[in-house]
Amino acid sequence: MKKIQRNLIILVVLGLIGFAYYYVTLPAINIHSSGFWVFIISAIVAALAIYGFARLKNADEMKNSKVIKAGGVIIIVVILIYAVGSLLSSPVINAKKYQQILKVEEREFTEDIEEISFSQIPILDKASAELLGDRKMGSMVKIVSQFEASNHYTQINYQGEPVRVTPLKYASLIKWFTNRSEGIPAYIKIDMASQDVEVVQLENEIRYSDSEHFGRNIYRYLRFKYPTYIFDNINFEIDDNGVPYWVCPVKDFTIGLFGGETVGRVILLNAVTGETINYAVEDVPQWIDRVYSSELVISYYDYYGTLKHGYFNSILGQKDCIQTTDGYNYIALEDDVWLYTGVTSVTGDQSNVGFVLINQRTMETRYYSVEGATEVSAMSSAEGQVQEMGYIATFPLLLNISGEPTYFIALKDDEGLVKRYAMVNVEKYQLVAIGGSVAECEKIYSKLLVSSGISSTADSDIMKKTGIISRIAQSVIEGNSHYYIMLEGSRDIFDVDVADLVGIIRYAEGDTITIEYAVGKETNEVISIVE
Repeated sequence: MKKIQRNLIILVVLGLIGFAYYYVTLPAINIHSSGFWVFIISAIVAALAIYGFARLKNADEMKNSKVIKAGGVIIIVVILIYAVGSLLSSPVINAKKYQQILKVEEREFTEDIEEISFSQIPILDKASAELLGDRKMGSMVKIVSQFEASNHYTQINYQGEPVRVTPLKYASLIKWFTNRSEGIPAYIKIDMASQDVEVVQLENEIRYSDSEHFGRNIYRYLRFKYPTYIFDNINFEIDDNGVPYWVCPVKDFTIGLFGGETVGRVILLNAVTGETINYAVEDVPQWIDRVYSSELVISYYDYYGTLKHGYFNSILGQKDCIQTTDGYNYIALEDDVWLYTGVTSVTGDQSNVGFVLINQRTMETRYYSVEGATEVSAMSSAEGQVQEMGYIATFPLLLNISGEPTYFIALKDDEGLVKRYAMVNVEKYQLVAIGGSVAECEKIYSKLLVSSGISSTADSDIMKKTGIISRIAQSVIEGNSHYYIMLEGSRDIFDVDVADLVGIIRYAEGDTITIEYAVGKETNEVISIVE
């Protein structure tokens, strides 16, 4: 009877330890998951440890125990299976299969990348968006003491505009405890072009998020609902009605046990209700923008570019080997978010042979053969134009300006605020235009294209108008003074940044003024005052 009781205690203790480990680490019950193999090994080790503590009296008995020896053999076998499976799944053995994961189509730059208006250019990177989000939260007196902005800031297309969205999260464990019954009341939406920040208050609060604990934590909630699924990076998005969702890609492995990682299915989790919909990857709704993670699709293209002549050629001879450059950005195209990155030789020279766009919803890949400077070179060139100010360049965005592939770069100060904008010609990166606004920068750049003989006529959104000032008002936006003016006979509002156009202070209502401006959604941005 004592022996039976002791065995039952061992089983109960082992079960409790196993459940606790599973509850915390959440491995998928799937042979393709590395976490599952670690779980098996950990379970065997724990079982042997408990058995030795409960049944064996000293080290000699443990050394001679058949159970301990058998357990050791099982652990070695499991490790060998994992190691062999990893090798047989690797590019060393399957270079051709890895190289063919991605289907790449060669396209023409000017046919695919249309010129866009200034109001559609996403001028903020993630770091700048986070800074604006934190500042906005600081002004929300009612909720800032209990919540803070999460760090997701997913870039999506929302109703045709480039935005970043992130949910709020509980500020601490205690504040989760005091607010968990109501949930998270809002998410942050940042317009990447206008820099407008909105804290969207929800009628029904978010109850499922990564800042929750126990059953409502999205990772735990999904694990117990889909125990065999291996999830990739989970993204926060909103649908066209502003309803918050978690987009949860499910990994699939197409080469051996652990190789050829891709996405086979997508779980759409309603952040408010917890309702889930299970989609095949090809059936994902159009409004979802991010299924394949940036790191995953970049690795796909690197396999495509380096493994054309086998694995060992990618290490030794490196014939015809190309790879992506260090860094990436996003382009809104055809109502989807496309990852952009340059393509360069693996020898690490300072020039690109082209660039690639990869659709993060469908994995469609387009290559454009455009030789020119790498993004890092363009960033250095832009920083050199404002070196006395010490501004730091963000990773470029690729635009079509007057038919020319052009790097668009935001220049930030030490506090992370965007102070200037730069446009750098991809093929001739010595051509650099710097402006205090996007419109001003584009005007200077267009003139550079004409003066350098690259373009005989540079199309521009810049317009010119003369009129009598009917109204003038002053405002301060993020510490910068702006004048808003209206002209007689027009309902348009013109925004004048005093830091760039200090001459505006000479004007008053009734004065005649001639301005050059770029058309915007709500206000027109004045880029010069013609004296």
